[in-house]
Amino acid sequence: MTSSVSWGLLLLAGLCLLVPSCLAEDPQEGTAQDTSQHDHDHPAYLKVNPSLAEFAFRLYRQLAQDSGTTNIFFSPVSIATAFAMLSLGAKADTHTQILEGLNFNLTETPEAEIHEGFQELLRTLNKPANELQLTTGNGLFVNESLKLVEKFSEDVKKLYHSDAFSVNFKDTEEAKKHINDYVEKGTHGKIVDLVKDLDENAVFALVNYIFFKGKWEKPFEAELTTEEDFHVDEETTVKVPMMKRLGMFNVHHCEKLSSWVLTMDYVGNATAIFFLPDEGKLQHLEDELTEEIVAKFLKNRETRSANLHFPKLSISGTYDLKTVLSKLGITKVFHNGADLSGVTEEAPLKLSKAVHKAVLTVDEKGTEAAGTTFVEAIPMSIPPEISFNKPFFFTIHDRITGNDIFMGKVVNPTQK
Repeated sequence: MTSSVSWGLLLLAGLCLLVPSCLAEDPQEGTAQDTSQHDHDHPAYLKVNPSLAEFAFRLYRQLAQDSGTTNIFFSPVSIATAFAMLSLGAKADTHTQILEGLNFNLTETPEAEIHEGFQELLRTLNKPANELQLTTGNGLFVNESLKLVEKFSEDVKKLYHSDAFSVNFKDTEEAKKHINDYVEKGTHGKIVDLVKDLDENAVFALVNYIFFKGKWEKPFEAELTTEEDFHVDEETTVKVPMMKRLGMFNVHHCEKLSSWVLTMDYVGNATAIFFLPDEGKLQHLEDELTEEIVAKFLKNRETRSANLHFPKLSISGTYDLKTVLSKLGITKVFHNGADLSGVTEEAPLKLSKAVHKAVLTVDEKGTEAAGTTFVEAIPMSIPPEISFNKPFFFTIHDRITGNDIFMGKVVNPTQK
């Protein structure tokens, strides 16, 4: 094959967020590599957290600008992990664009620290927990005729705990099935048919997924759920099953954001933060909200009684990352001038496709198992009624690593 031909490289970030609980395996627990890099006081992921947070909000704002009146749901950690892993095989401007597009300042943060940060982040997120399941996975699908650069193979396995599979991309149906089966298994059947079509010129696919299951610390009672109106916009109202609970919540009204802020913990180390803007203030909320503000809400909690109404929902987001990341400055990797010679030296590569899919389910108990009724004392004063019956923003936060693992906006709960 001549060097003038650009082979296709397929990158897929696939993930799922749900609500329940199981054990996740730590792929590298107890190894000398992890022990040497893991400092409980100064874990390596602290070096990458600020960049990941900034990337998450930049990506959200770009998706919000492009989405119009559709729901938004994605995992900034999943997308950043996939592209950071790909950067191990990129060189020159292609390499610089990827890391700078992920908001890393390469003069302030050495590249080795970036990859060590992701290594420690993945190790920590995959640490077994009885109360919460949070599992991430990376897979390399390599054409059986393609020889990868040895250092790239070693680095993606060591730093990103990646599995490697040999496939025949000329048999597009079989290759597609292999990739889809991997994602479906990793997301416990919640994401199926991630790859809809596959270019026969593709020779390499990179897949990242993240799967989360948790149950609410304070569940809703299913028998109280009733159908209510959700106001998509001034002209559109839809009927949704609305969960209800009168109780003590970490909730207050933020004047700066012109929004109600509700913090709800999962059993374990994850927290959901929901932002319900005042009438006409959704754009204001999206413009003003930062990771620093989110961190303050997590640290300074205000508990008060409230009569909460929250929609039971199941939404998803599917994104062509070539389109959205190009607007964030990551362009070269998608074109014929891409330098991915660190992946293979056999022929030029470019990233032909990058797909990201996320699924979110929110229900009363947050678990498939039967839950116990939760009872608590309520002050005698009349509590405010807080109804999430119009578009709202949310983030799912991992309290151990300090990362927003999921982010999104519910515009229409009935929109799948």
